Amino acid sequence: MTPAILLTRQPADNQRLAGRLDALGIRSYCTPLLQIRAVEESSEQRSLLLDLDRYQAVIAVSPVAARLGLERLDRYWPQVPLGIDWFAVGETTAGILRQYDLPAQAPLDGQDSEALLALPRWEALLAEPNLRVMIWRGVGGREHLASRIAFAGGQVDYLELYQRLPADGLPQSIEAARQAGVRGIVVLSVQALEYWHAAAGQEWLQQRLWRCWVPGNRVAKRAAELGCEDIIMCNGADDDALVTAINAHRLTVQGE
Repeated sequence: MTPAILLTRQPADNQRLAGRLDALGIRSYCTPLLQIRAVEESSEQRSLLLDLDRYQAVIAVSPVAARLGLERLDRYWPQVPLGIDWFAVGETTAGILRQYDLPAQAPLDGQDSEALLALPRWEALLAEPNLRVMIWRGVGGREHLASRIAFAGGQVDYLELYQRLPADGLPQSIEAARQAGVRGIVVLSVQALEYWHAAAGQEWLQQRLWRCWVPGNRVAKRAAELGCEDIIMCNGADDDALVTAINAHRLTVQGE
């Protein structure tokens, strides 16, 4: 039997991707590496949102950030302020913002900070003398994006909406996946990669040989540092990018 690929996002995202892979005859097994816990709103976060109309741009870095940010936005702004440029890291995240009638822009040729800042609109934004940018994200991450904006003279504020914690019972879940024939894994962040590495324990020497699909250079670099030898870089982390890369680099019975 052909080995299976471990899908490691949140359950709804895993099931959606699994359906697309199944239509292509690709076996998958679903186990989230992370659990997402919303951060309780602080007075500082409330002030950021109440001052939303003072920002020229808002960036959502993930679908979770977009969903949670919109929930907060709806509390304080029944009508979204005009004059804000909305950006998303990836088309999936952009689609969530667009469902809220926000004309979000997302790069088509990558889903990292460099691709986002290469969008034409940023040339004018970064030239503004008092640029203020709000980034919707989890706790930590996307520092390079902020540093580029700050280097150009802009001010960046973070609305940190959630924490990423190891999924409960992760070592047991990873072992169950291995026993079910998993020999490849989709890992979409350095943090998720570290949780997989920790959960594997003594089995890491074998699991690091699994084919590992990653969204870009940063995760690929860390995977190589941890000893992964079969790393496939996707052009981003959305469903289309993952399906394209997985289909182009299918596992075989021998794991080649």
